[in-house]
Amino acid sequence: MSLKIYQVDAFTDKPFAGNPAGVCILPEVKNEKWMQDVARELNLAETAFLVRQSDGYNLRWFTPAVEVDLCGHATLASAHILWESWQLPVNQEARFHTKSGLLTARKNGKLIELNFPATPEVPAEPPPGLFQALGVKAKYAGKSRFDYLIEIESEKAVRGLSPDFGQIKKMPVRGVIVTSRADTLGYDFVSRFFAPAAGIDEDPVTGSAHCTLGPFWSKRLGKDSLVAYQASSRGGVVRVRVDGERVHLGGQAVTVLVGELID
Repeated sequence: MSLKIYQVDAFTDKPFAGNPAGVCILPEVKNEKWMQDVARELNLAETAFLVRQSDGYNLRWFTPAVEVDLCGHATLASAHILWESWQLPVNQEARFHTKSGLLTARKNGKLIELNFPATPEVPAEPPPGLFQALGVKAKYAGKSRFDYLIEIESEKAVRGLSPDFGQIKKMPVRGVIVTSRADTLGYDFVSRFFAPAAGIDEDPVTGSAHCTLGPFWSKRLGKDSLVAYQASSRGGVVRVRVDGERVHLGGQAVTVLVGELID
């Protein structure tokens, strides 16, 4: 039996930018090993697997190395495919049952807006050697449920980072967010995200990281609606709206490939 599989560039309005994700809509639940093998074969930052339920879809995300508990760009890509392939009416909310609870997506003009749980950081001492591995002097260090967040002095410094991924991979954390206030007109803050322990040295655009970045910069800048740029080589724009214990992430998506997976 063959299964249709999609590759979508998320948090961008043009192909070959943003963050690529695989999307596979399954007729029935598959075992974890099979999903991990498919994700490894596709070798994208994340591959999303969906199974229809009575009230939405069960959704799981796999990197080439591990399953993760929360992923923004592959959720955005999943909602995009459900609407684009007419498996869900465009005026209907997409509902996803995940390891991080119920997540939803809706159309808002050209944007897809995700409703995610906030994962605010608290001040924390970083693992020994983290600053050296990043090659930075930090203004602030904190930790969320998933990641360390490191604030540094400037957008130029964020863009110029050249981390030691081998050292970061040894540290007991999913990933490391490095951020600063933006100097580029039109953006509030910039960031980069490194997760070598999850099989991704640098993630191009990380929705889940903005569940931490949103509350962090909302407090510092005194505003609930922000425009973020993730300054990877591919780059991507995330519109962030902080609403109490929830964070709304807005972005666009483009389908770049449709194929058949021979099961």
